[in-house]
Amino acid sequence: MAGVTLLLLSGCAAMGGDGAKPVAAKALPKGLDASANPDPFPSTYKPLPGKTVAIVGANILTATGKEIDGGVVVLEGGKITAVGAAGTAVPQGAEIIDGKGKWVTPGVIDAHSHLGVYPTPAVQAHSDGNEATDPNTAQVWAEHSIWPQDPGFNRARAGGVTTLEILPGSANLFGGRAAIVKNVPSVTYQGMKFPGAPYGLKMACGENPKRVYGSKGRSPSTAMGNVAGYRKAWIDAAEYMRKWDEYHAKVGRGEKADPPKRDLQLDTLAGVIRGEILVQNHCYRADEMATMIDISHEFGFHVAMFHHASEAYKAADILAKENVCIATWADWANFKMESLDGIEANAAIAHKKGVCVVIHSDDETITQHLNQEAAIAMTAGNRIGLNISKADAISWITANPAKAIGILDKTGTLETGKAGDLVVWSTDPFSVYAKADKVFIDGALVYDRFDPAKKAKSDFELGQPGAGEFQ
Repeated sequence: MAGVTLLLLSGCAAMGGDGAKPVAAKALPKGLDASANPDPFPSTYKPLPGKTVAIVGANILTATGKEIDGGVVVLEGGKITAVGAAGTAVPQGAEIIDGKGKWVTPGVIDAHSHLGVYPTPAVQAHSDGNEATDPNTAQVWAEHSIWPQDPGFNRARAGGVTTLEILPGSANLFGGRAAIVKNVPSVTYQGMKFPGAPYGLKMACGENPKRVYGSKGRSPSTAMGNVAGYRKAWIDAAEYMRKWDEYHAKVGRGEKADPPKRDLQLDTLAGVIRGEILVQNHCYRADEMATMIDISHEFGFHVAMFHHASEAYKAADILAKENVCIATWADWANFKMESLDGIEANAAIAHKKGVCVVIHSDDETITQHLNQEAAIAMTAGNRIGLNISKADAISWITANPAKAIGILDKTGTLETGKAGDLVVWSTDPFSVYAKADKVFIDGALVYDRFDPAKKAKSDFELGQPGAGEFQ
């Protein structure tokens, strides 16, 4: 039930008995009913001022499968208003950027980041990414751990990253809510929150939860303990939803009703079942991905994306059929047992099987080079004859992560009407020599490699010797 929920006073329906006056219903405080205030920490993001800009003569990868040689992109009013071949009309008075020899792509989207929750420098005082106190901490929200002063945001922007999904860590079966942020300088996390983006729920299967809690003599200590933990939680969530639905139905009929006690943990799980929150599931092995899909069928939700997914190539047919995206690295594998079968061609093989593939970072350094990670993964596929084009591979760090985190209708491709989020690269972005010359977010120039005034510094770094833009 949307809006303010009404709590009917004890012994009173809509009308008192024996001609008594109707008893006014008392509003339930909005903090006690999730449906009354679904966005208690709203975005305050405002796009930075921008101009009408036309990038002319660049090679353009639209992330819709097209490559345009010597084309034109126009940004106006914060949006993309034109994308086309040479000769595309340019608005009068537009600032012209000479794109000859340069490439233009959508802004890079890192769908697995811990910037802000594990900021630089890595000290215990700011190690806020894992609430490793219980296997189920679905009640915690990553945004409440984000430190906007993390210099990593600026360095990621210098690598072309315009949007990030900030996730809690993977110690728990249910790690908490993930937040989507625009990569802009801000004093508060609310000033970075992507307007209208859905929350994610971080889940983890495999070695991490059983290692963390088994070492404490608690469940889960085995893979079967992991699965029992997931199933119990979804059963609890279904019962919680039933109680609230029953309460709202009674209120709607004007009947006496006692509201259930609000539970922040179950609010998040109920949000998943209702399709409002997207499951982002850390999972390496093919067999465990299949198990998680079965659990999603059992309780009526959808897994948006498996993260890390080292064995996606083994389960590609299943993943494609289920419309589940996978996020993985280009060549990071073999660092623990569940990553042992990771291969460089993982992303490429899954892509060719029809899976929505994402190249992610999970790292404050890799996030600065996601274009080169995509190049490594593309090359690994082409080395075994998969013939993946740059026009397709660019979607691994733009359109596909946008789809997986629920913002593809707003950004992720160069199409008319979408946000003016793009990167002007010094050369082919799949080259090891490529650098982001200019980065735009909502049509505003937020980074310029040649203009110190457009290289934001964290307040934390002012007056201190920094590590520079890249690590």
